[in-house]
Amino acid sequence: MSNLWDVQPRRIETIVVPGETVPAIFWNAAKQRADQTWLREKDLGIWRAWTWQRVADAVTEIAHGLMALGFERGETVSILSNTVVEWVLADLGVLSCGGVSSGIYPTDAASQVHYLCEDSRTVVLFVENDEQLDKALEVRAQLPLLRKIVVFDMEGLHDLQDDGVISLEALRELGRAHRQQHPDAIAQRVSAVQPDDLAILVYTSGTTGKPKGAMHSHRTLVTSMRGYNLTGGQDEQDERMCFLPLCHIAERMGGEYFCMYTGSKLNFVENPETVPENVREIAPTVAVAVPRVWEKFYSAVTIAIKESGRLQQLAYAWGVATGMQVVDKVMAGQPVPGSLKLKFRLARLLVLDNVRKLIGIHRARACITGAAPISPDLVRWYMALGVPMAEVWGMTETGGISTYTPVDRIRPGRIGIAAPYNEVRIDEVTGEILVRGPNVFTGYLNQPEKTAETIDKDGWLHTGDVGQVDAEGTFRITDRMKDIIITAGGKNVTPTEIENELKFSPYVTDAVVIGDARPYLVVLIMIDQENVEKYAQDNDVPFSNYASLTRAPEVRALIQAEIDRVNKKFARVEQIKKFHLIDAQLTAEDEELTPTMKLKRKLVQKKYAPQIEAMYAG
Repeated sequence: MSNLWDVQPRRIETIVVPGETVPAIFWNAAKQRADQTWLREKDLGIWRAWTWQRVADAVTEIAHGLMALGFERGETVSILSNTVVEWVLADLGVLSCGGVSSGIYPTDAASQVHYLCEDSRTVVLFVENDEQLDKALEVRAQLPLLRKIVVFDMEGLHDLQDDGVISLEALRELGRAHRQQHPDAIAQRVSAVQPDDLAILVYTSGTTGKPKGAMHSHRTLVTSMRGYNLTGGQDEQDERMCFLPLCHIAERMGGEYFCMYTGSKLNFVENPETVPENVREIAPTVAVAVPRVWEKFYSAVTIAIKESGRLQQLAYAWGVATGMQVVDKVMAGQPVPGSLKLKFRLARLLVLDNVRKLIGIHRARACITGAAPISPDLVRWYMALGVPMAEVWGMTETGGISTYTPVDRIRPGRIGIAAPYNEVRIDEVTGEILVRGPNVFTGYLNQPEKTAETIDKDGWLHTGDVGQVDAEGTFRITDRMKDIIITAGGKNVTPTEIENELKFSPYVTDAVVIGDARPYLVVLIMIDQENVEKYAQDNDVPFSNYASLTRAPEVRALIQAEIDRVNKKFARVEQIKKFHLIDAQLTAEDEELTPTMKLKRKLVQKKYAPQIEAMYAG
């Protein structure tokens, strides 16, 4: 199957970097690859490279700087920043001191920063810039353990006079002086770190209470780091894009640590808004993203085709239809006739490769999607372009992925097979997906009762996801246990499937289906601002702002048509009867959205309760 996507697949080099802890692997990797490029960032419009040696020098100075501040083994440092190179440098500096590294989302409010620093007993806090520094200063008086705040970017802060705040460069200066006096300090600290020592804290969403600090030891991280290479290898020739929050397990493990182990180049986007532009510049060989990003790329192509000439539209339709014919054969386990293979190669040459270049995945030998459910139709569309899209599944508590999809076993709507380093099974009574293995976290910080609720006496992690597994060992998630809807008529409905179909529309960014103990299903919808605005402009629909756009009759008719399309795919009891368009333009700073830009189901239902009741009135 993979040969249909990649006519000349290259051999992936087997990567073996010694070490049983994260810092040991980093320093061994840096020694092996000293002059090679590892990290790249865009500065003043130019992509600039960080060699392994340059990274090692920076990590050395940061680690020595921390020790100069009195940082001891086992103490915690928190990092409050967007996804930038300095995040990685600080993280590796902390781990090289035998410390614990904890990330904080840059969208978190000052009160959340206070809670996370207090709960983790943070003694040093890295912040990105003046905006993040303001949050730290607001709560500093309530954090008696906090000894120093280190700022990555001092723009606008050069006149700051505060003994408790220093720049990253000043910390590195301290480190250079400390290194001269204690040249063997890092080697001693790294050799003292044990596999079962606590390495990182990853705080989970606090939608059902206070955030929980998931504890990962070096052993759990190294298990996943090495295990990832068994699920879909990378090597030093690969290019990856780094843009998800590094305090999230997906980018921390799948981006920073996995690329550290394999030597793959890690390219940092300028900011979340420039991802579409940067992905075309980077052209990653392995493209990893959350469904929200894949949906945006698809929407951009769909809108661009609608604006193109008739000939281009016909060519695109023919090319995608040809790709779908190949996908249908492959999915059915049937051989692809030589004539269809030739037709598909022609479709790629004339149409599909150009679409891939428009997105920026023309060099990708695989696209990886995870962290949230994705529409099977969207997976099929990417496959029709000539690039396999593999779904993976996992969670913070499993150190990243627990299931993966080999390119010769892609089944849209399924999350693949168990990764070789862990066991995955379905609870016979509840249908819950359970995971057990050396990659599973060691528990929640300061919350032993929550740990006991999550990991049973036999070591099985209760994930909260409900699923199924077929005879081939391929898993499928049907929904979250707490999200399954039971209508007033007693019908069990899995809202995720309906929501995924709605999000396949270029005009819908997110959707929350509601109907528990209700006579029928309704939905709250967040429209895609860019695409709906373009539709309104093209069709002379008057609007003055985002809210007025959601109230325009023509826009409501547009969304109704999308709902009608989706309803045809479901039984009558599973069809959407009414909808409400969220009239506020939400960003990652809003409480309704998670840091990975997903609507929080329970919070949204509570906040929009009056609108929901109105849909059921009468």
